[in-house]
Amino acid sequence: MSIEKVKAHFKQFNRENDVMEFDTSSATVEQAAETIGVIPARIAKTLSFRGEDDKAILIVAAGDAKIDNKKFRNTFGFKARMLTPDEVLEQTGHAIGGVCPFGLKNELEVYLDVSLKRFKTVFPACGSSNSAIELTIDELVQYSFSSEWVDVCKGWEEAKESEGAVLHQEGN
Repeated sequence: MSIEKVKAHFKQFNRENDVMEFDTSSATVEQAAETIGVIPARIAKTLSFRGEDDKAILIVAAGDAKIDNKKFRNTFGFKARMLTPDEVLEQTGHAIGGVCPFGLKNELEVYLDVSLKRFKTVFPACGSSNSAIELTIDELVQYSFSSEWVDVCKGWEEAKESEGAVLHQEGN
């Protein structure tokens, strides 16, 4: 089972007991945010793309971020093409709804999008459609064995500005 591979991955960091399993689904950003009780942006979603020579690459981004095709092409040198659900399972060992950069079936390149950097902690899935773990950004870097930070998403900057405006208004 995929969640068991993820727990085994976290065992090397003595964090396997920090994997949370829920009675409700956390398969989508919205479901995960509601289940955990955080804003959707703090859900660290893992997106799977067809890389060069058909090896997948994973991009972990904030829950409110969307891939910007132009930024993606400029960063990686090829068009963003998401994997099919079957390809995701074949490449990562995780089914859609539980995809994460931990306990992977194959050795894949993992990139973290800068949209995550605005949070102290985020919640990536843990291999099943009802699991997550709370990690600091530094822990996410360490535990995902990520290659580098990239800036390939859009939409979150506007959300960041409106979050700031709401926080400012609430502070008055």
